[in-house]
Amino acid sequence: MIVFKSSQDKILTALQSVAGIVERRSTMPILSNVLIQKLDGGVQLTTSDLEIQIQTKTDLGGDDAPMGITVGARKLIEILRTMPSDQTVSLEHSDGKLVLKGGKSRFTLQSMPAEDFPLVQESSQFGPSFTIPQRILKGLMSQVAFAMAVQDIRYYLNGMLFVAEGQKLSLVATDGHRLAFASASLDVEVPKQEVILPRKTVLELQRLLSDKDGDIHIQFANNQARFVIEAMTFVSKLVEGKFPDYNRVIPKNHKNSVTLGRAPLQATLQRTAIMTSDKFKGVRVSLAPGLLRLASHNAEQEEAVDELDIDYSGDSIDIGFNVTYLIDVLSNMSQDMVKLELTDGNSSALITNPEDANFKYVVMPMRI
Repeated sequence: MIVFKSSQDKILTALQSVAGIVERRSTMPILSNVLIQKLDGGVQLTTSDLEIQIQTKTDLGGDDAPMGITVGARKLIEILRTMPSDQTVSLEHSDGKLVLKGGKSRFTLQSMPAEDFPLVQESSQFGPSFTIPQRILKGLMSQVAFAMAVQDIRYYLNGMLFVAEGQKLSLVATDGHRLAFASASLDVEVPKQEVILPRKTVLELQRLLSDKDGDIHIQFANNQARFVIEAMTFVSKLVEGKFPDYNRVIPKNHKNSVTLGRAPLQATLQRTAIMTSDKFKGVRVSLAPGLLRLASHNAEQEEAVDELDIDYSGDSIDIGFNVTYLIDVLSNMSQDMVKLELTDGNSSALITNPEDANFKYVVMPMRI
């Protein structure tokens, strides 16, 4: 039977929307596959890594008879990418074999039974669904995702805190050395939610969310989250654990502050970072009336010094930072100016957007 028959671009778009979570190497070979099912005249595509599951349903033609089969997701995508976007492509299933045809090309693919595919068991106790614009959630995620920890033994840091209450949505991420916070006002009242989304879920949502108009529907259970974007359903396990109290981490009432151009500061940091080493990313920041001075050095006795003229009349401060943490936040901001607030050389610094009080970035000092 013909599983699907449609244009290359339509099939490829549908497959790519679910393939982001597919691991290149898995202890269970079937998790490298995509589950293809014919249901109610449409084609449903499903991928899973046992903790995250993505499903989408679309009309890709083919025969109407119900069936299910799994095939290697990445191999299928790689083949389709080599074909012209307007070419008609078909996938045929016969005697346990799958044959992909496009133009004069023909590929015979290995398959595994649909009944062996491990679907994620969805919770039966999801709370009420609420809806927010995709572009708002994507924008907030882009402001904080870079601060998530990577494979930290404090597993609750390997993700993002999602806090919704009333008409406010806040996202927080920290790796213990820096913290990013962003919030936005919503047009609807949202039931109180406070959950930790896994790192992989956050990165995949960033890929799937659109900057255009359109909503995402969200539901939470005790240990799961469900997101619905148009014809796609995304189910993810949540991270269990207690996220740090971010309100206590974000400093208030700094004695000294300076507002300066984001692009010049970023360029200066990038130049200074050249003289740091992979093991030691320290840069010394010296703040004095009218002047910001940056300095770095490495084990080869090389050093870099750069200066910026600034409008500042506060205390003279010498403080060290991981230069990567400063470049990261500036790279994920888009406005022209940034505000840097400091108390002394031993306390954390606060970087904010002078035009938007809903973004805050805290970075801890380091000894240089």
